Amino acid sequence: MTKDIGKVLIVDDDEDVLKAARFFLKKHVQSIHTERNPENIPGLLKNNTYDVILLDMNFARDVTSGREGLHWLSKIIEIDPQAAVIMITAFGDISLAVTAVKQGATDFVLKPWQNEKLLATVTAAGNLRNSRLEVAHLRSRQEQLSADMDQPFHEFVGSSAAMQQVFNTVLKVAGTDANVLILGENGTGKELVARALHRNSNRKNEAFISVDMGAISESLFESELFGHVKGAFTDAASDRAGRFEIASGGTLFLDEIGNLPLQMQSKILRVLESRQISRLGSSKTVPLDIRLVCATNMNILEMAAGKEFRQDLLYRINTVEIHLPPLRDRGEDLQLLAEHFLNKYCRKYHKPMKSLGAAALNKFYKYHWPGNVRELQHCMERAIILCESRVLKPEDFNFSTAPAEGEGIVFENYNLEDVEKTVIRRAIDKHKGNISQAADELGMTRASLYRRLEKYGL
Repeated sequence: MTKDIGKVLIVDDDEDVLKAARFFLKKHVQSIHTERNPENIPGLLKNNTYDVILLDMNFARDVTSGREGLHWLSKIIEIDPQAAVIMITAFGDISLAVTAVKQGATDFVLKPWQNEKLLATVTAAGNLRNSRLEVAHLRSRQEQLSADMDQPFHEFVGSSAAMQQVFNTVLKVAGTDANVLILGENGTGKELVARALHRNSNRKNEAFISVDMGAISESLFESELFGHVKGAFTDAASDRAGRFEIASGGTLFLDEIGNLPLQMQSKILRVLESRQISRLGSSKTVPLDIRLVCATNMNILEMAAGKEFRQDLLYRINTVEIHLPPLRDRGEDLQLLAEHFLNKYCRKYHKPMKSLGAAALNKFYKYHWPGNVRELQHCMERAIILCESRVLKPEDFNFSTAPAEGEGIVFENYNLEDVEKTVIRRAIDKHKGNISQAADELGMTRASLYRRLEKYGL
C-alpha cells in the first residue's frame, strides 16, 4: 500500500499517547518521530522537515490552560510558516481549539481519539501542507518572474544611441494612456516595446492582449476582435468575448495594423471613437477601457497619403510614434546581442558555455541582417545546437547575402509593367500564394497588391 503521508512528528509528554499514535499511524505514514519534551522542537525542525506535526496543548507544567501548546504552536509556525499542526487536547475545550486554529493550527483532535478520525485529520493536514508548499513555490517563482519582468527592458540588449532614445521614449510614455504607434522592420522587436510599455504602465497588473491583424481573415474579423453571441453564425455554439473586450482594463496590442483592408479600418476606428463594442449578433454595447498600442513594418504615413490607410485612424493610433532602428544601424549592439543569445541558448539546451570567435564576429559586422534581431537570434540558436566546439567560427553561420546562382530574375524586356508583373508573380510563387508575405517582401500593402493582381490578371 502506498503511503501518501511522509514524515510525522508527535509531541506529547504522555508516553502512552505517543505509543498509541505510533502504533496506529505507522501503517499509514512513511515515518514517525515522537518527542516528549517540547523544548526539543526547535532543534527537530532545524534538522528535519515534517509533513504533519501533532502537538499536545497541555504539558506537565501547565496541565489545563493550553498556554504551553499555543506557545509552541507559535514557535513552530515561526520556524516553518507552511507547517501543518494538529493540536491534541484531552479536555474538549472547543474555545481553546478555535483559538489555536485562529493562531495557525490546521485542526485539532480530542483524546481519546477515534482512529478513523485521527487518520482523516492527519491525511487532510498532509494534503494541506503539500498545497501550501506548492503555493509558496509558485509565489516565489512568480515573484522572481515579476522582478525580472519589472526590469524596464529586460528583453532588450543595447547601448547604442538609437536604442537609448527608444528606451527614454518608452519610459516617458509608459505611465500615460497615450496611444502609441511602433514603426520598424520585421524582427526589430516591436512587440517587445509594446510589452515594455505595458510593464511600465499603471495597467501592468491587467491583461496584455496581442493581436496579429494580418492573420485575421475578413470573415472572422468581427468575431475575433469584438466577440459574438450564441447563434450569431453557424459555428457560434456559445457566447464568446472578443480581443477588445478581454483587453479592457489593460493593453491591447494590434500588430501589423498596416495590413488591414480599408473596410476593417473603418470598424476599428468606430470602436476607438465610441470606446465601446457590440458582440456580433447582439445590440448590447460593452464599454471599453484599453490602452492601445499598434505596430507595423510598413510605411504607414505614405500609405495614408496614398489613401491606402485611413488618415483619421492614423490620427487615433499615433499620439506617440516610436521608431525602432534596424540592426544594421546599431552595429555597436551586435556583439552584446550575440553574446546575450549565446548565453541564453547554452543554458536552454544545457550546452557547455561557448564563446563567439573574433572571425565570426567580423562576419557578423559585414552582414546587413535583413531579418534584424530575430534573424540574429535564430542564427545563434542554430549554431549553439549544431556546433560541437567551444568557440563559434564563421563556418557555423550561413547567411544568404545574394540570390544563389540561377535564381536571379531574367526579363525578356524592360517594359515597366512587364517587369512589375514578373516580380509580383515571383514573389507570390516564393511565398506559396501568401498575399501578406508577398506584399511585405514587395514593400506594398495587401490592398495595393490585390489591385495589381487584378490589373495584370494574375
